Amino acid sequence: MFTGIIEEIGVMRRIHRQGQAMVLTIGAIRILDDMKLGDSISVNGVCLTVISFDKESFSVDVMPETYRKTNLRKLQTGSRINLERAMPANGRFGGHMVQGHVDTTAVMVSRTPEENAVVFLFEPDNKLMFKYIIPGGSITIDGISLTVVDVSEHTLTVSIIPHTLAQTVLQDKKPGDTVNLECDVLGKYIEKLLGFQPAPSSGKTTDSKRMPMTAAYLAEHGFM
Repeated sequence: MFTGIIEEIGVMRRIHRQGQAMVLTIGAIRILDDMKLGDSISVNGVCLTVISFDKESFSVDVMPETYRKTNLRKLQTGSRINLERAMPANGRFGGHMVQGHVDTTAVMVSRTPEENAVVFLFEPDNKLMFKYIIPGGSITIDGISLTVVDVSEHTLTVSIIPHTLAQTVLQDKKPGDTVNLECDVLGKYIEKLLGFQPAPSSGKTTDSKRMPMTAAYLAEHGFM
């Protein structure tokens, strides 16, 4: 698990492509300090596994599913990348719970200065994700833990302070660029619980009497 607090901006050294599979070699400094084979690293918000490393870089595999679902397929040699190591058990929880499982990509529509901040407007590719996006809620953009400012039918906005802009690849983004989005996992679990209906089991009459996990059901049984 990650927290969405970017530790370092890495630089793409090499990209080996084979169809929709890739091996990425990324130059870094800070996150190499305690790196081990098999470590999880958030690469632009995508949880990837370290398959090799040296004193100046590390390599990760990208499988076809990840290639299709994220903006990693758009990376080029020299691209700058947000990096974060998995949070240690005794670590400080600086952002929010981030899995590194990208839900959809989004296109930057605009970036507008507003006094000491910059307001970014994004349009997600998968509109079904809007059920998990609320004003004031958490969202992960290219691995960065951010707070949603506003939501419309097709877009969402976030406001970025100077420190976050300087420490992440958002400073490089311009209208038309693609970013990775991960919605808050809490909303996904709540949706699953409220809509869950167990499949009937043969020979057990009690299974057919189970009620779906709805708000009314929870209230009736004292959970709300």
